[in-house]
Amino acid sequence: MIELLSLVFVVGYAAIAFEHNIKLNKAATALLTGIICWTLYISFATDKELINEQLAEHLSSISGILFFLMGAMTIVELVDAHDGFVVITDKISQTKKTSLIWVVGFITFFLSAVLDNLTTTIVMISLLRKLIKNDQDRLFFAGIVIIAANAGGAWTPIGDVTTTMLWIGNQISTGAIITKLFLPSIACLLVPLLFLSFRLKGNVERNDTLSENKKQHLPRKHQNLVFFVGIGALVFTPVFKTITHLPPYMGMLLGLAVLWVVTEFMHASKEEEVKHSYTVISALKRVDIPSILFFMGILLAIAALEASGILVMLAESMTKAIGNESIIVVTIGLLSSIVDNVPLVAATQGMYDLTVYPQDHFFWEFLAYCAGTGGSILIIGSAAGVAAMGMEKINFFWYMKKISLLALLGYFAGVAVYLLQHWLLGL
Repeated sequence: MIELLSLVFVVGYAAIAFEHNIKLNKAATALLTGIICWTLYISFATDKELINEQLAEHLSSISGILFFLMGAMTIVELVDAHDGFVVITDKISQTKKTSLIWVVGFITFFLSAVLDNLTTTIVMISLLRKLIKNDQDRLFFAGIVIIAANAGGAWTPIGDVTTTMLWIGNQISTGAIITKLFLPSIACLLVPLLFLSFRLKGNVERNDTLSENKKQHLPRKHQNLVFFVGIGALVFTPVFKTITHLPPYMGMLLGLAVLWVVTEFMHASKEEEVKHSYTVISALKRVDIPSILFFMGILLAIAALEASGILVMLAESMTKAIGNESIIVVTIGLLSSIVDNVPLVAATQGMYDLTVYPQDHFFWEFLAYCAGTGGSILIIGSAAGVAAMGMEKINFFWYMKKISLLALLGYFAGVAVYLLQHWLLGL
């Protein structure tokens, strides 16, 4: 069974990578892979009820991510429908590629630390559509957004789901993770940006036609209100989670509900025809459902690998084969570019308890950095990458050719900085 499950996952993964060659939508492939994996898993099991319980448990977690994603996408679409992003785009006057990529990179980096890498990617991809008209230029900037979002999410407890897992599990504390991972995370972004500063040439063309296509321009105060309520809803999500201890998607849906009420009252006096394009119902129609289904399929497939014990066996075999904890963690980071970092970190948490590595130990902090940023190396390796892949239809091999080396350089730059500050400064 283990070999068959692994084979199905590898074949499915390859089909996603070769989407354009085989002319099969990646969402269909991902769903097929996820469902076949669970079908095989239950077919070989004697306790069918246990497998169904495992599926229900994983589906609960997956649905939380999907509702979070759908809520964030709807908020972003609603802000976009009201031209709310002009609040930011009007402030970004750079058209020179080398200048703009630094601005986009740093906005993404710090926004990701406050929100999370998935939400930040959705927001920044929407901004890029306003800032850059040329498709190829925009794809390249989207690749940098993925690197910056994952790097920015690694150094705060709420910036990346794996860091949040370690924080909730008491493996890391807020003060320590911010202090010790900020420099490695900034190095992860700086190295690709410095590299590109010598390679990028020319200017980008602004995509002003999007605003011109609006049937009716809204008053600036309405644009500002929707923008700040929408961004406020996104920022409030981790605060809501901390206060209530409810899952993040509840905070995201609360934010969507509040924005829904605000926009309904804002356009209450308008005729139905004019009002419709500014409603949540209209925004929901523009949400990329195939991307959400793609996400679901990928997470189902990975959940099957985790439930069947394949990922735990992989982690255990790495420990026996490698031994050195630094190399193990770096390898986990590299593996997270292929297999989602969440089950890898979960498996690692299960293998080592706090008696082996106490809170704020080198091992846990290094794991937070590597698992958080290693997923940037391949587009399918992180939630940010998967979201960008769906929203901008980024080809797997295009990303590997144009972005993967930059992500790899940044990843190892952060590894070097973390190890140096640990060995030289004792941090």
